[in-house]
Amino acid sequence: MHGVTPEDHMAPGPAGAAPALLTPAHGEGPWRLAARRLGRNRIALAFLGLFALIVVFCLAAPLWANEVAHTGPNDTHTLKKVEVNGEKRDVVTPAGSPLGPQWFAAGGKFFLGADGRLGRDEMVRLMYGGRTSLFIAFVSGLITTLIAAALGLLAGYYRGWVDPVISRSLDVLWAFPVLLLASALGLTLAVGGLNLFGLHVPSGSIWIPILIIGVVMVPYMARPIRGEVLSLREKEFAEAAVAQGAGGFRIMFSELLPNLWSTIIVFFALNIANNMLLESALSFLNVGVQPPNSSWGTMIAKGNDLITSAPLLTIIPGTMILLTVLSLNVFGDGLRDALDPRSKVRLEAHAGVAEPEGAPV
Repeated sequence: MHGVTPEDHMAPGPAGAAPALLTPAHGEGPWRLAARRLGRNRIALAFLGLFALIVVFCLAAPLWANEVAHTGPNDTHTLKKVEVNGEKRDVVTPAGSPLGPQWFAAGGKFFLGADGRLGRDEMVRLMYGGRTSLFIAFVSGLITTLIAAALGLLAGYYRGWVDPVISRSLDVLWAFPVLLLASALGLTLAVGGLNLFGLHVPSGSIWIPILIIGVVMVPYMARPIRGEVLSLREKEFAEAAVAQGAGGFRIMFSELLPNLWSTIIVFFALNIANNMLLESALSFLNVGVQPPNSSWGTMIAKGNDLITSAPLLTIIPGTMILLTVLSLNVFGDGLRDALDPRSKVRLEAHAGVAEPEGAPV
């Protein structure tokens, strides 16, 4: 047999031209493959774009309030008038009926009308309420993710007495209907606030619904994570880490946690949507966001009193909740499919040859 020579790595070229080096194809990492799968899912990307537009819309609240509406979210205009096409009109009529949507007839003021007997600008409150709803959903989802990941890792890895204690505690929370448990906690904390380990949260703070939602949603995420940890701890890489003398925390955070990131990311995206629905329900029942703060849930509750005369006060914030939850759920499903290594998506290899469906990646 002859040894390998540099000429063996040369590709034949045109006559008189120098041969080109053949560059070996390199395999792609799982995150890049997931990004390629997600990039091919146009529906998921479209709904991600919709969610981004909603976020930008809410973040632009101060700009709209200061430059267009010239009013704040809690400024009342009960006895004031607004000029519409050269005509003065009451923001709230003597009979108590609010001004309807003016679109751009009043120069952008009261674009969606007034919110009720207080005469607050509905468009401004919609944008500021969206900021509150998104903030509560995101932060409570982050709290849920951190607690659930920690409990799932501990219960799944250590087992013994740790697993039964954590699992039974989660079962207690799981046994209660989530809305009933959150409502009971919200009603209790709405009276005197929260005092725990020297931490005082006043009753009207938005951190009350954030903490409530963040805690009651933990079992719905911790249990699946625990199940995956139980499976991962029996894999060869975990046994190799144990054989090398690695401690429990090192194995959990260096070996097991990196293999859970895809599950955690998908759960986090879906959890934001579920938390927004729960916050809206709590605020509608007056045990969530408290005045003067506003959210889409509180706006629906206030608009429910005028559902027959001014239905847009309920329909518009309800539509915003619908679009936000729908966009997050569709994108979450697409993200789950992209991060699934068994996803049957045709990918083109570096050499230009398409991989067969169902091929391992």
